[in-house]
Formats: sequence, C-alpha cells, structure tokens
Amino acid sequence: MSTIKVKDGTEIYYKDWGTGQPVVFHHGWPLSGDDWDGQMMFFLQQGFRVIAHDRRGHGRSTQTSKGHDMDTYAADVAELTKALDLKDAIHVGHSTGGGEVIRYVAKHGKGRVAKAVLISAVTPIMVKSDSNPDGVPLSVFDEIRNNTATQRTQYFQDFTIPFYGYNREGAKISQGVRDNWWRQGMMGAITAHYDCIKAFSETDFTEDLKSVDIPVLVLHGEDDQIVPYPISAPKAAALLKNGKLISYPGFPHGMPTTEAATINKDLLAFFKS
Repeated sequence: MSTIKVKDGTEIYYKDWGTGQPVVFHHGWPLSGDDWDGQMMFFLQQGFRVIAHDRRGHGRSTQTSKGHDMDTYAADVAELTKALDLKDAIHVGHSTGGGEVIRYVAKHGKGRVAKAVLISAVTPIMVKSDSNPDGVPLSVFDEIRNNTATQRTQYFQDFTIPFYGYNREGAKISQGVRDNWWRQGMMGAITAHYDCIKAFSETDFTEDLKSVDIPVLVLHGEDDQIVPYPISAPKAAALLKNGKLISYPGFPHGMPTTEAATINKDLLAFFKS
C-alpha cells in the first residue's frame, strides 16, 4: 500500500495513478478514497494524474484517536502534496472533503493549486447559530453522533437512503452502491467518525472562502438531504473571489456516484477552461 507518515506519526493512505495534470480527490464522511472510483477512472482515461487519499482515521489510514479537526486534515493534505511534489493541481472535495479542500487551499495551497471544486460541500458552515440562523440545528448533529457511537453498523446502512436520494419517488436503488458506502464507512475508526461530525458541522470556512483567489467551481444538488442547498452552495459561491456555481434540480447529496456522467462532464469542462 502507498502511504506517507505525517508529523504526528499517522500514516495516510493514498492512490496515485497516471500522469499529466494532477487532480486530488477529497472524500466525504465517513468514507474513503474509494468513493471517487467513478471520477478516478474517468479522469485517468482523460489523461490526468488522479490521486485520492483516505482521511486520517478513515479507510486504510491509521485509526488514530487524535487530530480530527479541519486544520489537521488540511495539514495532512499539505504533507501529502509536498511528498508527491504536486504542482498546478486541481483539488476536488465532496461534502466534508469540500471543507478540507478550501481549508487546505487557503492555508497551504499557494504555488501548488491551480483550481478547486466544492461538491455538495459543508461550506461555509452548517450548524445553526445566532450568526447562522438558517443553519441545521445542533440537535441534528447530536443525533448523528449518538447513532454513530451506539449503532454504527445499522445507522450506516440507513444513512445511504437519504444520502443517495433513494427515498424519492422513482429513484432507482442500487444495492451495490449502498453496500459500497457501508463497506467504506465500516473500514474506518468509530472514534474518527464521531469526532469528524464536529469538524464538518461546526467549522466556519467563511474566511477561507474569502481568501482564495484561484478559480473555484461549486456544484450542489438542489435535493440534497444531507447538506441542504440553500444554506451552503449559494453562500459559499458568494464569498469566493472567483467562484462559479452550478446547481442541479433533483440531484442528491451523493450525486458524484448517482449522477457521475453529468458531474464528470461539468468537471472536465471546468478543468479544461
């Protein structure tokens, strides 16, 4: 397996295929780099170098009990990109991975990053507060925490239904997609998944978004039941200096999988623009 050891001794697993301009994929909670199979294959065939890592505590990376915050996640990515000597890279993040991307680009990406993409991302901030009154109530994330801590095996089965919009009329349910989500989730550490909920729900990415001046594409499904569209994508795009927003009526949170053909086409156009 390909791994790098970061400063605190945690080993970060990654896949690195092909040559050409590097595209780095950042996965969502509680998954792994395997969630990008549909994009890794497509962009490899388009002549890009494709890289996907497993976030610390997730997938095949060390099941450490420390460092489950966005600053550490971004620092891990910085060490990976330095070890692989990535330049002129495009960073693509889904959900939690979107937060990781914008934090990495803002704090570590200068001179290494050409473009970024935020897909179904948790930016600018998810949790409801006095300064974010239309956010998601903290009680919702407390419920996710409780279910992850006490009944993760069944909860991760159930979570796939809203994640992929399989509870919508006319949805074509893929058991293989559901099983693969569960497989990825159960590979990771329960402690990492528990702590990551705070990281993805309570981290404020406002200043990160404001500070980034490279081109950033924001993609979001309007029927996202996990990261609601109105509180995320339009706000994130408005904060960016050089942002472009594409929204998709009816698309779910897991649209890179269920709507891969559409998402890949729009990503390719952005990469080549």
